[in-house]
Amino acid sequence: MAGKDRILVLGPTGAIGRHIVWASVKAGNPTYVLVRDTPPNVNKPRLVTAANPETRDELLQNFQNSGVFLIQGDMNDHQSLVNAIKQVDVVICSFGRLLIEDQVKIIAAIKEAGNVKRFFPSEFGLDVDRHDAVEPVREVFEEKAKIRRVIEAEGVPYTYLCCHAFTGYFLRNLAQIDITVPPRDKILIQGDGNVKGAYVTEADVGIYTVEAVNDPNTLNKAVHIRLPANYLTLNEIVSLWEKKIGKSLEKIYVPEEKVLKDIQELSFPNNYLLALYHSQQIRGDAVYEIDPTKDVEASEAYPHVKYTTVNEYLNQFL
Repeated sequence: MAGKDRILVLGPTGAIGRHIVWASVKAGNPTYVLVRDTPPNVNKPRLVTAANPETRDELLQNFQNSGVFLIQGDMNDHQSLVNAIKQVDVVICSFGRLLIEDQVKIIAAIKEAGNVKRFFPSEFGLDVDRHDAVEPVREVFEEKAKIRRVIEAEGVPYTYLCCHAFTGYFLRNLAQIDITVPPRDKILIQGDGNVKGAYVTEADVGIYTVEAVNDPNTLNKAVHIRLPANYLTLNEIVSLWEKKIGKSLEKIYVPEEKVLKDIQELSFPNNYLLALYHSQQIRGDAVYEIDPTKDVEASEAYPHVKYTTVNEYLNQFL
């Protein structure tokens, strides 16, 4: 019986990459990560740091201790990238928003290497072919969609992973700006609070990603993570939180016109986060029908995965 596919994770110390690495190790896939000699100096938003407190050096040491293969290389060094890719079967990219367009370099290296069974480009958000988002996130989604078209034009085998809202960005603060824990007094709710969103922990994104790697039925399809217990409106989530803390929050409903004005006036990262919240909570970008010819619903394909529910996730803040 053949062994499991070897997985290379690009961006392994980021907010999602680290969880893909751990899921790959746990699943028994030989796991490789590409490591730069000189890491970029990235000033991460406070919310991201709160959700991912482990440092890069700590992570890499823990990876190595767990049997992960560390490969020295750089996306901008074509030959080192080709050499790394030749050692694996599947390439997963989890780069952040500033490096989306640079994935053309990965595609070129995959084409030259000639051995890759599947490429997972850096998606890990809403479905970029189904959205009505506004700037500044719209530009990022359009860049991701362009990368999809390059992959398809080049004939690279792929899987797109659409996971929607990370709990670390959307739930730990109940979609509030400038806080890192759920509010206990009042809450701003975009729109009427009745639009369904899809929430998932970063760790579960890693698990479902590796499930998709090991599933031949996801070849050249998009995998959608919309988990039944986590497919909720913000009003439903607030109600869950209120029951846990034993009090009602003052709810301030913000009309779309005001939200759009705030997005234009705020600076990064708050304008970006608010535009993400707007995409899901007002425009309803997590609400759509699945096309079985090109889509896979993760909860149906992998019912054995015991995912963290919104209800369970909120318990850590009590």
